[in-house]
Amino acid sequence: MIIVSEKARDRILELKQEENRDADENIRVSVKGGGCSGLMYDLGFDNTTAETDHVFEDKGVKIIVDRKSLLYLAGTTLEFSDGLNGKGFQFVNPNASRTCGCGESFSI
Repeated sequence: MIIVSEKARDRILELKQEENRDADENIRVSVKGGGCSGLMYDLGFDNTTAETDHVFEDKGVKIIVDRKSLLYLAGTTLEFSDGLNGKGFQFVNPNASRTCGCGESFSI
């Protein structure tokens, strides 16, 4: 399961409105190879699900995760920061043994 913080939920709802997204569009989170630590997060809107996808809901936000990515993301919290130290979505992943300085890539 992926947990969504209050700030992340609020920002997702704002983005849906700003980008004129359909109400049935959900968030897709996946893990791809790359980045300075070996694996990177990918986050975007999606309204399709595959048979092997897992769908979670937290705080009214539905999140779609493919089976392979779920192995890396179980227990992760999706945060949003708009402070002086950086702005954007951040992943707090208990499975990551190392993360890069920008927080966009990790290794297990």
